[in-house]
Amino acid sequence: MVTTINHWIGGKEVAGKGSRKGAVFNPATGEQTGEIVLATTAELDAAVQVAQEAAPAWQATTPLRRARILNAFLRILETRTKELAACISAEHGKVLSDAMGEVQRGMEVVEFATAAPSLLKGEYTENVGTKVDSWSTRQPLGVVAGITPFNFPAMVPMWMFPTALACGNTFILKPSERDPSASLLIARWLKEAGLPDGVFNVVQGDKEAVDAILHNPGISAVSFVGSTPIARYIYSTGTANGKRVQALGGAKNHMIIMPDADMDQAVDALMGAAYGSAGERCMAISVAVPVGDGTAEALLKKLEPKVRALKVGPGTDADAEMGPLVTKQHYDKVKGYIDQGVKEGAKLVVDGRGFKMQGYENGYFLGGTIFDHVTTDMTIYKEEIFGPVLSMVRAKSYDEAATMINKHEYGNGTAIFTRDGDAAREFAQSIQVGMVGVNVPIPVPMAFHSFGGWKASLFGDHHMHGPEGIRFYTKLKTITSRWPTGIRSGAEFVMPTMK
Repeated sequence: MVTTINHWIGGKEVAGKGSRKGAVFNPATGEQTGEIVLATTAELDAAVQVAQEAAPAWQATTPLRRARILNAFLRILETRTKELAACISAEHGKVLSDAMGEVQRGMEVVEFATAAPSLLKGEYTENVGTKVDSWSTRQPLGVVAGITPFNFPAMVPMWMFPTALACGNTFILKPSERDPSASLLIARWLKEAGLPDGVFNVVQGDKEAVDAILHNPGISAVSFVGSTPIARYIYSTGTANGKRVQALGGAKNHMIIMPDADMDQAVDALMGAAYGSAGERCMAISVAVPVGDGTAEALLKKLEPKVRALKVGPGTDADAEMGPLVTKQHYDKVKGYIDQGVKEGAKLVVDGRGFKMQGYENGYFLGGTIFDHVTTDMTIYKEEIFGPVLSMVRAKSYDEAATMINKHEYGNGTAIFTRDGDAAREFAQSIQVGMVGVNVPIPVPMAFHSFGGWKASLFGDHHMHGPEGIRFYTKLKTITSRWPTGIRSGAEFVMPTMK
């Protein structure tokens, strides 16, 4: 049965009116399970109008009341985590335990947003001049939008809208058209938690909806997570239209393994970081950099059998460690990268292309893959693959490994595994990457810190959630005040100073 997946506008589901349609598939079986009617520019504009109409009342709602609604939403998420996770798994393909973890990390941002009343406090100074006081306040931007990727259909939206709503903005979400159903569950639960109609809206669409968001003058800010080419486009187009933009792009995350590293710990870390969620994470480790041939051989000896034993299966299989890729198109793209790696001369140690699963022959399954002797001029090193493919690039020294990372165009996340505190400190201090792990393979910050990379991994001045998120979704206003005292000194025509 194919389900029609609607928009959510003004507190209710709204059927699409456009002529173009998109299909949603179960990645484990290849069967179509859903259909969306892709939004037109007119439908996006209508959602903006609804959000604008809801904005004054929501902005006037006290921060404490906003926080209480988000707290009620958090309680709903806590009791229905498995329901949301099952929805994610069915359309994305990731195993249920991974989907549960995604929801949990999103909930942490909601929890952070409930503290917004304390974070929205301004600063106050008495007597900046004689009988003159000055203070600052942070105020909402108005209508803001989020454009989110397929790999985290719940968590990435929750990186955005809880903070935006807590700050007093109204929100329009354009989720990925590949796995859109989670967005409607979120919308229903926000309404159940007491969020007024029109404050949170969902528009199902593709590039036409994205362009409508970027050009609509009623939208003040846009948050985006996706590939670097699209992030660059979102940033340049949005800012050209006067919007504040944070656009998180692609990644090529390296993990250095030093000769003194705990090898068992490093191997376990690589297994989860490279193959969890089938490598479809912007913080996945896709390049292992062992320092020295001895380290490389020791790493490969322990890693290869674990990759060959990786349990691949549908998300509904409780024993599965990795599910299928999200779509047939993405499967073909990742498989093409493996073909290219072989063509360019990398040593294919474990080949995931031949993986087939009985009963799921039409699913988009690819087994774990390892390349060794990858060089920095190869396509599989330079480009983001976004699949279960790990490249080993051998380095002769720590300096060579660090230089390799610093020269790469991406700077999202990185890690080092070592027992040497001096090497770890030097790495953390000097590496040109936005998020760094020391014996931590996926250094995603907790919600009360902010998430974002450097170089071609981020376009804009603000990282997501945490204190940076509060700053992104608000504008600063400073007020200077003096009350009449009966003393007049006449007009002054020079630059005002506080005498």
